Amino acid sequence: MLSLTSPLEMQFPSVIKFGEGTIGTLADWIEKKGYNEPFVVADAVNVARLDLLGLKNVKCFGDVVPEPDIANMNEAIEAAAGCDVVIGFGGGSAMDLAKLVAVQVWQDVKFSDISGPHRVFDRKVGLVQIPTTAGTGSEVGTRALVTDPATMSKVATESVFMLADLAIIDPAMTMTVPAKVTAATGVDAMAHCVEAFTSKRSHPVIDSYALQGIELVGKFLKRAVEDGSDTEARTGLALAAFYGGVCLGPVNTTSGHAISYPLGTRYKLAHGIANALIFPHALAANMPATPEKTAKICAALGFSSSTVEEVSVGAKRFCESLGLDMRLRAYGVPEEDLASMAQEAHDIRRLLDWNPVDLSVADIEAIYRAAY
Repeated sequence: MLSLTSPLEMQFPSVIKFGEGTIGTLADWIEKKGYNEPFVVADAVNVARLDLLGLKNVKCFGDVVPEPDIANMNEAIEAAAGCDVVIGFGGGSAMDLAKLVAVQVWQDVKFSDISGPHRVFDRKVGLVQIPTTAGTGSEVGTRALVTDPATMSKVATESVFMLADLAIIDPAMTMTVPAKVTAATGVDAMAHCVEAFTSKRSHPVIDSYALQGIELVGKFLKRAVEDGSDTEARTGLALAAFYGGVCLGPVNTTSGHAISYPLGTRYKLAHGIANALIFPHALAANMPATPEKTAKICAALGFSSSTVEEVSVGAKRFCESLGLDMRLRAYGVPEEDLASMAQEAHDIRRLLDWNPVDLSVADIEAIYRAAY
């Protein structure tokens, strides 16, 4: 953990609008900025409600797939030709693709030229992010992930040029999210906070956001799962996801996300459920190195944490109380693939090098088997 006196850089969108009804301000902002060719990047669900954006003369790429790959990204870039502002409207996949579209449209660059950290040097169009789930926090981040089909690995691109000019976080956009998706994305938001909170490069400034995000999930996630129309619960989760996004910038995630990634790239498990399946086991594995912080996490979620076993059982029961099937085998993952998945996850050093515990390939395989 870094000390309070350690330097820290934080970046936010130029404008963040938070709260019910803020979606209604988009059209006015677009007009004042002088944009005339808006382009929306959305998934199939959100294509059907483009009218909520209140825009005229809008083009849309509505074929964002879960865990999008480079081909999906290229299709979106081609469809965006001629636009002057890109709007990500959906969950993390849509918002990540919107970032990548915005920094490649109107520019003669290849993805291989910009992938990785700080290799994007310009953006020719505006960028707006509007989350419709309370999960990834991608609306306030500078990173985007797509899968390389050649390697079946996630490729991360990071740049300040992928930071939105405007983020609209309107909890009304999440009201119709189904209960199980609400549960999974809520656990993902919490995992962002938990992993940043326990990371080797955790920072007291970010810890404040992280712990508040965990507490919000502990207070509101089950309420939102049980009653999707609970405005206060939906708003609390939107705030938790925002805090998780803030944590991702200067700190980022660790083992939980690294171990969950092969579940998405190989078997197309939604990012939220993949993280939920791994969360209890990663939290327990890291407990010996971060006992005090783990105790705070468990208290926020409503259970005690005296032993590694208590942490694992308590975190799993928390997820199960949300209606999630926490057996990896229930999602079509072959048991014979666990060993190769462990090696693949172990190679994601950009995340695992900051994990509080040095996990071996065998340790990661054991986590998969405990989740199985």
